[in-house]
Amino acid sequence: MSTPVSLEELIAWTSLLSEEERLVRASVARFVRDRCQPIIAGCFEDGEFPKQLIPELGALGVLGGNLEGYGCPGMSAVAYGLACHEIEACDSGLRSFVSVQTSLVMYAIHRFGSEAQKRKWLPEMAAGRVIGCFGLTEPDHGSDPGGMKTRAKRDGDFWRLNGSKLWITNAQIADIAVVWAKTGDDEKSVTGFIVERGAEGFSATDIPRKLSMRASVTGGLSLDDVRVSEASRLPEARGLGAPLSCLNNARFGVAFGVLGAARACLEQAIAYTMGRTQFGVPLARKQLVQQELADMANEVVKASLLSLHFARLKDEGKLSPAQVSLLKRNNCRIALEAARKSRALLGANGVSGDYHVMRHAMNLESTYTYEGTNEIHALILGRALTGESAF
Repeated sequence: MSTPVSLEELIAWTSLLSEEERLVRASVARFVRDRCQPIIAGCFEDGEFPKQLIPELGALGVLGGNLEGYGCPGMSAVAYGLACHEIEACDSGLRSFVSVQTSLVMYAIHRFGSEAQKRKWLPEMAAGRVIGCFGLTEPDHGSDPGGMKTRAKRDGDFWRLNGSKLWITNAQIADIAVVWAKTGDDEKSVTGFIVERGAEGFSATDIPRKLSMRASVTGGLSLDDVRVSEASRLPEARGLGAPLSCLNNARFGVAFGVLGAARACLEQAIAYTMGRTQFGVPLARKQLVQQELADMANEVVKASLLSLHFARLKDEGKLSPAQVSLLKRNNCRIALEAARKSRALLGANGVSGDYHVMRHAMNLESTYTYEGTNEIHALILGRALTGESAF
């Protein structure tokens, strides 16, 4: 028997990373191992998000990780991607919290907010003392956010918001919500507002019987004639392109993150088949098993290297929306397939929470859909390749 080669050795990321990037990855991996992994199975089963970890995530430097100034760490896109990778190796719900806080809410304020808004909210959010959610998706408008029905009407120095949002991560625990609404009838009128918890007419609701992302807080937002000041409007956000740019930013973290879940599933499948004896030999000695492991490793290694390449482009300001769609679509599909195949290799034990694989598989069903479905990203790529829109 030869000495096994680890998945880490096949990817060979280490030599391609800076010292800072290696340190970020190691510190996040250590935090996940010591603080997150021991409790995550119970959180998932109980349908509870581990809120006690939020201040620790802030202290770790991952909230607002790749944003500059205002108390944000200002790490590279590569380092932030690696942090998402390690967090999602534990659970997609944990990474989803970080992504929404960082890549959606904080990014929206950082990119489109006033100086006063940035100074007020970003340092508190980076520390984990203020939690945010991103109100774009509506009950009848998921893949087509331009059809949103939420409206904002001017009322002197104030605005009145009416509408509802659904499938909003952090909704029930958020201190602020970045809510997107139309001030007119077309997509050019889409405007962003910061709505604070406790505003009259503003409430968050639960989504019952959720079977995926159970260790994540997901809910709906209701806005019933909510009155907010002009100072709460994001002054630089003009048109649907503003929230879509936030989604594009978040998709990068999703793409990097899901590979962490894929890696965790594959490593579990390798360890299990090496230790499980059937027909007098380890399962890992069977050709069909080795083929499945090899196929998964092929895809995870290729996706990991593509992710690093695209992250370098993002750091240089050269990553296009089409490339982000390619990465998100590719990595989410690979991760979900790895989780499903790993579950099968574990047999009946694959559905046990003790082995974590089924939990990853259920979570990855959501990542396959959110931040743009697999089909939507196919259309984005198709438009980029042909110049023709099929939307």
